[in-house]
Amino acid sequence: MSTSTISGPVARRIALAAQGFSEARPSGAVTRRHLQRVLSRIQLLQLDSVNVAVRAHYMPLFSRLGAYEPTLVDDAAWSHSARKPRMLVESWAHEASLLPVADWPLLRSGAKRMGWWTNYARVLEQTPQLVDDILAVVKEQGPIGAGGIERALESDSGGYKPGSWWERSEVKKACEWLFGMGQLTTGTRRSFERLYDLTERVVPPEILSRRVSPEEGARELITRAAVALGIGTEPDLRDYYRLGPDVSKRAVAELVDAGVLEPVTVDGWPAPAYRHVAAKAPRTVTGRALLSPFDPLIWERARTERIFDFFYRIEIYVPEPKRIYGYYVFPFLLDGELVGRVDLKCDRAAGVLRVQGAFAEPGVDVARVASELAGELRLMAEWQGLDGVAVGERGDLAPVLSRLVR
Repeated sequence: MSTSTISGPVARRIALAAQGFSEARPSGAVTRRHLQRVLSRIQLLQLDSVNVAVRAHYMPLFSRLGAYEPTLVDDAAWSHSARKPRMLVESWAHEASLLPVADWPLLRSGAKRMGWWTNYARVLEQTPQLVDDILAVVKEQGPIGAGGIERALESDSGGYKPGSWWERSEVKKACEWLFGMGQLTTGTRRSFERLYDLTERVVPPEILSRRVSPEEGARELITRAAVALGIGTEPDLRDYYRLGPDVSKRAVAELVDAGVLEPVTVDGWPAPAYRHVAAKAPRTVTGRALLSPFDPLIWERARTERIFDFFYRIEIYVPEPKRIYGYYVFPFLLDGELVGRVDLKCDRAAGVLRVQGAFAEPGVDVARVASELAGELRLMAEWQGLDGVAVGERGDLAPVLSRLVR
């Protein structure tokens, strides 16, 4: 089959448009309709426990929509009413993620390979009654956290020893295994603590009862990945939902045959690429956005470097003296290019958004980048209920940025 060839800049604009960065932000209040539109593009919101700046699942919406009320996400994910049905459910997708409730059967189809939680199966082999006991507690008391389950079991039997601070308890491990296997999910959260509930009480019965074959599940997940990415290599598509290589390659081939994916060659890319047939390539991409380290535009670091010529690694686990840019660094997107990076912290005690480091990429217009970045930082601070922005001394953008945010 002959393939068309496209340039790297065109591929970059396709990727940005697929992620929603070719559209203007809403001029009025952000509503559930806007949330649905973003999710129809990016498909899911990754969760992460780090809270030094903004929780990972809130930031992609701010990056695309601007300031909004975070309860919009909370209500969609962790509450349900007849007027506002639950939109999102937690599961392992890319990593732990919020995704549309309707996608639940795809993740339970057998297309997605099991994750790290299977290591906890040995706990259940040693205490086989533990699963039934946990499910009984959750059925009676849920939504409930692992600590609450542990206390309930200890008061009943005293048979399960709590873990120490460096090791999860047997109960927590069993809960994570049940979460990974889909028997439990998150009913709600309390100060970001996961409160487990029976999946049957969270996912509607008509969705829970839908059966999808592994082959269909793989095709649907790869299709969603292709919608979100616009264009990507087979490993790019595979990574979005963390499918296995054989499963992914077979699904990609079937989607090419079905006309859903178009094989293309991208100048400078070392591997064949696939473009979703509905993906658009705008002539230009304008606008600005701060990107969380867990934003789907950049979470696959090799792809980020290939598309944007931007080497990026999160340095949370790097000892402070060895960090290059900082602890929790946000790349800055401006007019379709990644032009800088800022190490951010929401200092709520002082009421400021701290820029602990600000760095420009080589060859950019520093004055313009600083001006646009200052505007976005002020917007982010206001969104987070902070009084202003405080810029430190690290980085070549810091001096001019400091003057602009005063």
